[in-house]
Amino acid sequence: MTDADLSATALDLGPTRHATPDSRPAAAQVSGTRPALTLRSVHREYVDGEEVVAALSGVSLRVDQGSFLAVMGPSGSGKTTLLHCASGLDRTTSGTVTIGDTTVSSLKEPELTHFRRDRVGFVFQSYNLLPTLTAEDNITLPLRLAGRPPDREWLEELVRLVGVGDRLHRRPGELSGGQQQRVAIVRALAARPDIVFADEPTGALDSARARGILALLRGIVDELGQTVVMVTHDVKAAVNAHSTAVMSDGRIADVLHGSDADALNRRLASLERN
Repeated sequence: MTDADLSATALDLGPTRHATPDSRPAAAQVSGTRPALTLRSVHREYVDGEEVVAALSGVSLRVDQGSFLAVMGPSGSGKTTLLHCASGLDRTTSGTVTIGDTTVSSLKEPELTHFRRDRVGFVFQSYNLLPTLTAEDNITLPLRLAGRPPDREWLEELVRLVGVGDRLHRRPGELSGGQQQRVAIVRALAARPDIVFADEPTGALDSARARGILALLRGIVDELGQTVVMVTHDVKAAVNAHSTAVMSDGRIADVLHGSDADALNRRLASLERN
């Protein structure tokens, strides 16, 4: 697929939050932005016995730097597969994935491992903190494994923004779920990644702590210019994003810009009926 083809078919997701029915898609209103993530005609197929299952069917997508994209859809719609392929955790069957200026889908496994460690941040539902390490050691562990000294000034800024400065010497078992997720977010940002992928980051939290984490994710986009792609099943979570890609049957069925919960619920309900 050429760049001309992509411009006609891709979904441009930029940081403009509000749109009117008459306006162009949000990204078209953002001048001078560069793509943080581009997918071109991505397919992902799995073999299940004698059956070939298409988890992704020709997904094309562009997410601009400094934007916040939520991905929603019914169970089995392909949203988690999209995140895994986009982040380099899973290989595409065909099509290309580009993060920044690197075609991730063409990297060999050792190169891909280093790329993910250095250029991609991950936030998971289960936090993935090592229980025997302090919060500070959990934050700096990926940098130490990469042989990179932590940027103390940057980490201090992150800790200030996230609000865990008085928890750095505690182990995960001494922290609440919300505090653990905040530590995980600092860890994801410590290497200054091109993009952060969040997989159901509030799924294990109560509603109050979930609101805090979502406000935090929006804050790192607005204040730090970070790009975030978040998979969620929760409409209340998705409305914190600039845009929401709604998936169905391995495809992006729609992209809603600056939508409220009612609009998202109506769109999701329409997919369930079809």
